[in-house]
Amino acid sequence: MTATPDRKGPLTDIRLIELGQLIAGPFCGQLMADMGADVIKVEPPNQGDPMRVWGRGDYPLWWQVCARNKRVVTANLREEEGQELVRKLVSKADMLLENFRPGTMERWGLSYDELSKINPGLIMIRVSGYGQTGPYSKRAGYAAIGEAMGGMRYLCGEPDRQPSRTGLSIGDTLAATFACNAALAALHHRDRTGEGQVIDASIYESVLNVMEATIPEYTVSEHIRERSGATLPGVSPSNIYDCKDGIFLIAANQDTVFKRLAETMGQPELAIDERFSSHTARGANMKELDDIINEWTKTLTVDEVDALMQQAGVPAGRIYRASDMLDDPHFHAREAIVDTPTENWPNLKMQNVFPKMSKTQGEIRWTGPESLGQHNEEVYGELVGLTAEEMEELKEKSII
Repeated sequence: MTATPDRKGPLTDIRLIELGQLIAGPFCGQLMADMGADVIKVEPPNQGDPMRVWGRGDYPLWWQVCARNKRVVTANLREEEGQELVRKLVSKADMLLENFRPGTMERWGLSYDELSKINPGLIMIRVSGYGQTGPYSKRAGYAAIGEAMGGMRYLCGEPDRQPSRTGLSIGDTLAATFACNAALAALHHRDRTGEGQVIDASIYESVLNVMEATIPEYTVSEHIRERSGATLPGVSPSNIYDCKDGIFLIAANQDTVFKRLAETMGQPELAIDERFSSHTARGANMKELDDIINEWTKTLTVDEVDALMQQAGVPAGRIYRASDMLDDPHFHAREAIVDTPTENWPNLKMQNVFPKMSKTQGEIRWTGPESLGQHNEEVYGELVGLTAEEMEELKEKSII
């Protein structure tokens, strides 16, 4: 396909068909759409993606973010006529994205072997809990399960309590991000060879891949990293400290940076104290050092500690909530959050397209489309070539 003038970004000549629902697949589609791809999201008729109603009470706003920049159509994939619509879309696409339980696409006659006959250059992105192969592949898998199996859940929370979670569906977004990364690499391969391929991204392996040295540590010394609350084992000082009017994060764990912190505290002797003079020593005496720093910060306000840390070149910062982000001048200067008003939400703001690109920056063209099948006529008529009569017949059969 040729680049579309109203879309901006490096992927304006790419079309992706998005199947599936919720987060792990659709977040990958969001990343592609943010970069300018023509993402056509296929939803089941009469119900749509459950994300349309996910949110806090009367504010189902997540849909506005994860479906932004996408065109939405409906198709009943459980029926042959709905499956045929997908085949027609695939013939016009570069990529197909799905996050159903493995085996579902094959059961519908939409396996990669079948679809690649229609489009040999097709890149099929498959996101699932456990991957397309292996003894667990057919199991249902959500982010929480993948986070637990990948090792992240065990490390979250305080050491004297049951494991916690991060407060976000991080397993889903990690899997989607890894899937997007692989799909872009597959596009490069296709450009060189003309070959399409399958991307197999699992939630648990996406979590596993950000687990730092936990596996090597165990294989070498049988060490199992444990929950450590607000700190990282052996990394000190790097914690949240009390001030007169709030809390503040200081991360001064490097030798030269800790020396600057000690001098700023008026206690330069700490930097040469054998308990704190090296990275290893500070890690071993973390609580003692944190208590010393906390006694100092308690005598100052957050603003005062912030100013002193910036002056000394010590990495430090406030613990931000949404309201803090909206008020912060750095967020404003970098346009990290942008206005995206809709008819229902005239004051809506959301995180901007990221990362920033110097020549092919994407943009938010619209938020998640409100109506089910909003682009049915546009996609099935103009792109696929169905007549108005054919579309009306499919609608009467509840195919679209």
